[in-house]
Amino acid sequence: MEDVNGTIVFTTVDRPFYGFDIFSVEVPPTLDAVNKWTEKRLTDGRSVNFNGHFVDESRTLAYVSERTGAPRVYLNRLVRPEPEPLPTPSEALFTDRPTVKDGKLYHVSTHEPPEQLFKSWSAVYSTRIDSGETTRLTPVGEVDFSPAVSRSGKLVAVASYGSRPWSGDFHELSTEIVVFPASDPSRRVSVCGRGGWPSWAGDSTIFFHCVADDGWWSVFCLDLTEDLVVSGDGPRRITPPGIHAFTPAASHDGRRIAVATRRPGSEFRQIEIFDIETEAFVEVTKRINPKFNHYNPFFSPESGHIGYHRFRGESATGDLTIPYLEPVKSPIAGLRMLRLNGSFPSFTRDGDLIACNHNFDPINGGVYVIRSNGSKRWRLLKNRIAFYTSYSPTERGVIYTSVGPIFEAPKTTVQIARITFDPTDLKDGQEEVQAEVKILTSESSGNNAFPSCSPDGKWLVFRSGRSGHKNLYIIDAVNGESDGGGSGIRRLTYGECIDTMPNWSPDGSLIGFSSNRHNPANPGIFGIYVINPDGTGLRRVHVAGPEEADLERINHVCFSPDSKWLVFTANLGSVSAEPVSLPNHFQPYGDLFVVRLDGTGLRRITCNAYENGTPTWHTVIGEPDIGSLSLGDDADEVGEKLRGQFQEPLWFTCDI
Repeated sequence: MEDVNGTIVFTTVDRPFYGFDIFSVEVPPTLDAVNKWTEKRLTDGRSVNFNGHFVDESRTLAYVSERTGAPRVYLNRLVRPEPEPLPTPSEALFTDRPTVKDGKLYHVSTHEPPEQLFKSWSAVYSTRIDSGETTRLTPVGEVDFSPAVSRSGKLVAVASYGSRPWSGDFHELSTEIVVFPASDPSRRVSVCGRGGWPSWAGDSTIFFHCVADDGWWSVFCLDLTEDLVVSGDGPRRITPPGIHAFTPAASHDGRRIAVATRRPGSEFRQIEIFDIETEAFVEVTKRINPKFNHYNPFFSPESGHIGYHRFRGESATGDLTIPYLEPVKSPIAGLRMLRLNGSFPSFTRDGDLIACNHNFDPINGGVYVIRSNGSKRWRLLKNRIAFYTSYSPTERGVIYTSVGPIFEAPKTTVQIARITFDPTDLKDGQEEVQAEVKILTSESSGNNAFPSCSPDGKWLVFRSGRSGHKNLYIIDAVNGESDGGGSGIRRLTYGECIDTMPNWSPDGSLIGFSSNRHNPANPGIFGIYVINPDGTGLRRVHVAGPEEADLERINHVCFSPDSKWLVFTANLGSVSAEPVSLPNHFQPYGDLFVVRLDGTGLRRITCNAYENGTPTWHTVIGEPDIGSLSLGDDADEVGEKLRGQFQEPLWFTCDI
């Protein structure tokens, strides 16, 4: 893809705030006498580190880290201070859930795309650590998550989606528990038709989570014969109702499980031990860090330690500053990817500055400007809720934004604002720059949002709900709709549908946008449309085939610098991990793709377990080289203080 190049800056929901490190506590033989847990950090504070696995009782640790711009598996040994990268397919943008057993690394990877859209790329592989030879264990055409290896290493259990097309589920994935011999992965046996996140006790007992009939996330258990037949009466419930318990880890003898819990009255996820015999919970992390979230526990081989990951804390050593721009691995040579600490970015014409929003509240929100090498940020607009930005292509001191609440009804008052400032005020010693705000839309015109400026700087296209439906309008970029001559605004699209998030092509010939006009009855299904600025030539850019066209959920459309390609966020690749194992993501299936204007050349350019969106695209930027920005040491010099500000999944509820 030689003609796909330049720099794409985008957002990943809350990911910059994670600051995850892996910690452990020692587990005594008897839990009754535990009055205090002593926590030890096992990772070095670089980037984010998560989903660990103890290789031995000495706490040799395999885990996932994003220190090189994509999730990769590393090994920490007590005798070696530096993390040791373990071999995984180099082309993978996402690697997860490592287990080291008998010289092999079992893991999830997304380096082999399926033949059809709307299917996850996640599959389970084993890689020989000595040679790097990788074997796919998941059958081609099927999807597996969350692998677990039995104590002997002879059996593997997975949460499998099978060969079914993705149905759009993510609160609880419709997976089943499948078991197969590590030596013969084709001999797959479904042992439970519903469940996820399997964990072995020995070679014959599997614990897993699912939502029980009473609505509580709970841990279940089943026993297997040597022939992989479920014995007894089948799966049995282990944890009681009244508490959410999930992502279980079984002790080697099956007498205990470590689980993440959400209890009524608490907004934090904690790690607890559940004793199978006494049916009693023992709090672990709440006694150490009651106001931190803790994720995905795991036992050491002899169950003497429990590991988990959490925000490392504001006073810890390591990366304590969020860089304004963070390099992310790109699958296309010549295309640079940068994650923004903010949202809705837009470049100046020469690419040296980026406008963006940061938070959607009146205190910390507003409009900011960042140097495109990530070295400095200034605040222009404060004490107002603002979202979306469009930098004027002709005036370095003009940025357009929407002022008012986000995600509201058509008649809710949201205004298009023109922000003007003196670019020479963008100096190193200043944090804020004086700016003037001019409202361009009338007070009674409803929900006006997502402005995009024409290449000549004279016009804005934006979405408005003034008719009772959200359609596109074009307005005078200087004087607004009250230009005195009555020609300051005109309607571009019509219909009882939602047309939104327009983007004016750099060559001025087209306006791209998202719309559900092909299926107005479904407010969540959006496709890509383009239209000429004079209102003619409306057409849909088909990304999926005719049978899948109504499955597309595509937003945040943006043109390439040469106006030949579109970048957008979409649900075309399903999810890459079990969403319950992560903090909140409104759309954990949201990844970035590029496509030509005729719908050909589709290529996925992000692949992770997060929600990615709001991209902007510019030509390759010269010195200083953004690619030289560090994910570690250099990031301490500039950026925002790391505070661990992220949410638990909003679809979790304890009001059952």
